[in-house]
Amino acid sequence: MEMTDKPSLASLRRLLLEKQATPVELVEMCAARAEKENPQLNALISWDKEKALRAAQQADLSQPLGGLPIAIKDNICIDGEPTRCASRMLDSFVSPYDATAVRRLKAAGAIPFGRTNMDEFAMGSSGENSAYGPTLNPANPAHVPGGSSSGSAAVVAAGIFPAALGSDTGGSVRQPASHCGVVGLKPTYGRISRYGLVAFASSLDQIGTMTNSVEDAALLLSVLAGHDPQDSTSSLEPVPNFAAGLRDGVRGLRIGVPKEYMSGGNAPEVADALQRAIRTLEEQGAEITEISLPHAEAAVASYYIIACAEASSNLARYDGIRYGFRDTSATDPDTLFSRSRAAGFGEEVKRRIILGTYVLSGGYYDAYYARAQKARALVAQDFAHAFESGVQLILGPVSPTPAPKIGARDLTPLQIYLADIYTIPANLAGLPAVSVPCPAAAPLPVGVQLLAAHFEEPLLLRAAAALESAWS
Repeated sequence: MEMTDKPSLASLRRLLLEKQATPVELVEMCAARAEKENPQLNALISWDKEKALRAAQQADLSQPLGGLPIAIKDNICIDGEPTRCASRMLDSFVSPYDATAVRRLKAAGAIPFGRTNMDEFAMGSSGENSAYGPTLNPANPAHVPGGSSSGSAAVVAAGIFPAALGSDTGGSVRQPASHCGVVGLKPTYGRISRYGLVAFASSLDQIGTMTNSVEDAALLLSVLAGHDPQDSTSSLEPVPNFAAGLRDGVRGLRIGVPKEYMSGGNAPEVADALQRAIRTLEEQGAEITEISLPHAEAAVASYYIIACAEASSNLARYDGIRYGFRDTSATDPDTLFSRSRAAGFGEEVKRRIILGTYVLSGGYYDAYYARAQKARALVAQDFAHAFESGVQLILGPVSPTPAPKIGARDLTPLQIYLADIYTIPANLAGLPAVSVPCPAAAPLPVGVQLLAAHFEEPLLLRAAAALESAWS
């Protein structure tokens, strides 16, 4: 049996049901591709072929994902497997339980297989901040794949796995999806349980999906969505059939394009992709209208204050005493704490912990953290006003530029942070968003982004499918 270069879950499921392939053969093929491609891409930290083969032998093909291998980002817990967050701090940690998302994949017959590389503790937007080395972009290994879900995007784009789970705190699913040319979906905050997702910024984090088609994203979301009593932020919203309306098109839909996103700072390839998306949607009967998100410029600053503050709190648990990396040269608790954290965390993680601790300190809490939360409310209010005005979806870029080159050291941390300027607002507002690859005439992949109101994923996926269909 031969798999296509970029297989979809739907096509592989048809092969299994038609008995043209077996789950064991799929696992063998994924493992063979990993062995061939990973030495160059460094998209996988590890994979347990024997465990996956045992699961494949017991796969129930009557389940919606029966026998399908799916890669998992290294910050999502899998029982009995390492969960390292691509950090030296958790290099020897083995999870004693499954994340809810992983448990639901298994219940649907899927085979979690492979731990994908990432920016350490999901902090970064390039895939270079990993203790295991940078992930490279399958489209051009001289360029980054984006981050922090770098490995998840790369394994799907390279055809190693048909799908992968990632996490999205400020664009960490959508931005690498755009840079690698795959579909990246971040659902509404609370739509998918965060139980078993190692926390970076708890009020922003959301598990998302990387796939080769919108149909696959809908299939995975149908399995992953739903209330979880183990996650207090998990929504009670009913789970619809996300695939039901994928062929309904966009005729009659009103789609807003923020004037703030039509910036002259966008690279020509990004501007061209956005214009192509506008033309395509109009040709299919959608009404495109200009809208304004007046507080968009406050999004990046408020995001990094809030995210770093939450990170400094969440990462305080890694102290070298209870679990994780421990510096054995220390002779007292204070020294143990400081040396273990200094050696266990990478530079970007330490930078964000320091910033977060600073903005939460007594003299600066009101000046920074409290004001950032007020700005966050204004960003969310802008979206609410847009949707109340009759706009059903919002269209914009994913990133201001295509994937930069590996090791672009001339960029400052602030310039790197600004790469998330178009993805951060969805996390601040808790909105669902999807990145769809645009077949623009560019040397590197470029995606466009659609956003919808809370829990409007069916509408979001319907419009994404319309773009995908027109561009395929």
